[in-house]
Amino acid sequence: MSMFESQPAQPAPKPRVVSNAKFDEELAALRRRLLREASMAIDLLVSAVDGLWDLDHDLARKIRSGENEVDTEEVAIEQECLRLLTLERPFGHDMRQLAFCLKVNQDIERVADHASSLAKICLKLNPPAPQWPTALREMGDRIPVACEELLRAVVNSDVESARAIRIKDETIDQLDKRAFEEIRELIEREPQIAGTGMLMYRVARELERVGDLLANIAEDIIYLETGQIVRHSKRKQQQQQQ
Repeated sequence: MSMFESQPAQPAPKPRVVSNAKFDEELAALRRRLLREASMAIDLLVSAVDGLWDLDHDLARKIRSGENEVDTEEVAIEQECLRLLTLERPFGHDMRQLAFCLKVNQDIERVADHASSLAKICLKLNPPAPQWPTALREMGDRIPVACEELLRAVVNSDVESARAIRIKDETIDQLDKRAFEEIRELIEREPQIAGTGMLMYRVARELERVGDLLANIAEDIIYLETGQIVRHSKRKQQQQQQ
């Protein structure tokens, strides 16, 4: 037969149609590992925010070293996800769980990155701590609470809590805009502290991005449990309101 002649079609891989206890156990272990990684990243973020308000440089240095543990875990979880995708033939909810773990794993690592960035900002400021803008302090209060709510939503596969977290991200976005205005007014009144003001706004941007990551993970919870992709619905709603 010539190489140009049609070759017989190869049968498609058959999906898993019966329970695979080993795969189910490995998937559950992967989910638990993801939760531990999330707890590590959230602890880093909470410590970073607390250390920032008081300009605790010793705590900031510990956070930067702790980020390495999350980085290592992120790579290990990704490798395990790819191994299960390669060796098994997941479909339906199993496939969504692996997709969930892959996507959320990246977002968790980025939360740890933002915690490290906050620690860097802390190390650039010298005590005593400045008078932090009200909106910025409120962002710092809300984000750790949202992190804990999100962790519970992941543990409980709570779709309604995930939807609520997406809505709360809008409040974080509004606070970010208020923080910008407060910092701008502060710099206009006291031009000599412009450098500190710029670092303050960097804090606001880091916190706002964490809020976006939490919303992303909330959207992934919704997808995991319902199969519904909602990540574009918020943007479309905003465009309709304009």
